[in-house]
Amino acid sequence: MEVNDARKRLFAHKSRALENIPPTQAALQQHIKRASLQGNCWNQTLVLNPELPIPSDWGWTKEASGLQPLWTTLPEASKSCHELIHCGCKKGCTGRCKCTKAALKCTALCACSGDC
Repeated sequence: MEVNDARKRLFAHKSRALENIPPTQAALQQHIKRASLQGNCWNQTLVLNPELPIPSDWGWTKEASGLQPLWTTLPEASKSCHELIHCGCKKGCTGRCKCTKAALKCTALCACSGDC
């Protein structure tokens, strides 16, 4: 089972606790890169002139304040999960429609099935 499949299964479970859902596959990959870089650095501690990899290739980004972890390569959930917003409109969407208020089109999750 892949990480994302496990996330989906845990998220669909009724008594889920969000803090118990593992990170995404993309976040796991970035973590593995950072851990590998750390191991590589530790492995070269006794080398006179170590050849260290470029951190930006191994799960880090360079910012003005220094190196920062690249947590994931996926877009923010708020930007990619607009389809989770759904309305309860039975016939035609009115001014009270959640989708209209969020400036989104209705989807198949909506009570109107996106027919408005």
